[in-house]
Amino acid sequence: GTQTKLQLLNEMKKQRSWSRSSPSLPIYPARVPRFSSNTRSPFFLLIPACADVRQRASPGLRFLPSFRRRCRLSSPLPERGNPEEAETAGQMDFGAEQHGCEHYTRRCRIRAPCCGEVFGCRHCHNQAKNSLEVDLLDRHEIPRHEISKVICSLCNKEQDVQQNCSGCGACMGKYFCEKCNFFDDDISKKQYHCDGCGICRTGGIDNFFHCEKCGCCYSNVLKDSHHCVERAMHHNCPVCFEYLFDSTMDISVLHCGHTIHLECLNEMRVHHHFSCPVCSRSACDMTDAWQKLDQEVAATPMPEFYQKKMVWILCNDCGATSSVRFHVLAQKCPGCSSYNTRETRGGPATAACSRV
Repeated sequence: GTQTKLQLLNEMKKQRSWSRSSPSLPIYPARVPRFSSNTRSPFFLLIPACADVRQRASPGLRFLPSFRRRCRLSSPLPERGNPEEAETAGQMDFGAEQHGCEHYTRRCRIRAPCCGEVFGCRHCHNQAKNSLEVDLLDRHEIPRHEISKVICSLCNKEQDVQQNCSGCGACMGKYFCEKCNFFDDDISKKQYHCDGCGICRTGGIDNFFHCEKCGCCYSNVLKDSHHCVERAMHHNCPVCFEYLFDSTMDISVLHCGHTIHLECLNEMRVHHHFSCPVCSRSACDMTDAWQKLDQEVAATPMPEFYQKKMVWILCNDCGATSSVRFHVLAQKCPGCSSYNTRETRGGPATAACSRV
């Protein structure tokens, strides 16, 4: 009731006066419980950010998630009496949360051997040097295997590529590949180096195999069932034209063996496009769609003038050419019962099936 409101207001005044008396401490917002059920707007109180802020604040306060993250220490501090060790531990933990770039979390930056500039990672370099603002003649990508210098994000010492800093001893990346000169603190990705691909990949080495003909790593689910296409991923995505082999986005392998970004494939399905952009073969199981087309064709008889009209078709799924009756909706392949066909000219009806 009214007494509760007055108590909370007095608590706010005390906290405000205390925060004014400590101007050197940074302050962050913490959410205060609502005064009554009919109050929609929450109130905010400025609390000084310190290690024991929970003890100084009112027990009824609930801290914002961002505020809790900034005050949390992932590892306990050493016992009292070792200030240098405590400072080092706090610095190491702070670096794990703050350092890195939008692509990777790690405690180092790289010096590009091509242009000599410093970037967070190779993706940061490629985005900056391949943007539209850069002159066409100056655009380039970093040769990842030629990187020889890194800069520690904690002590800013430039040194040769290695996992632990030679200056402060910090681990610059929990996952480190000396072949790719690659660092990453997020080991939940299950990174591994594939000698066949020559680069590091994610997902766990036990869940993937390297296909020598396709020249890339595929999931074990496709080990005995995928259609091999030579150097299948050594080309650009047929939709967005990003190079697939070292792309950080999820990639899907179609029934025909061609590869495409999973996001691009889903975008195609949203726009009702269900065939491979490269060879036009069906990208998924279209049995239900073909059955519905059978019903539509049966319910739409052609006029008598067109009932005996014959056309030559090429099936995009099985690659066979055949002569079928013309229909305004679609022509069905007599070999595989697919409607993914196109009208052609010439060619015997008994021609052998040729794969696309």
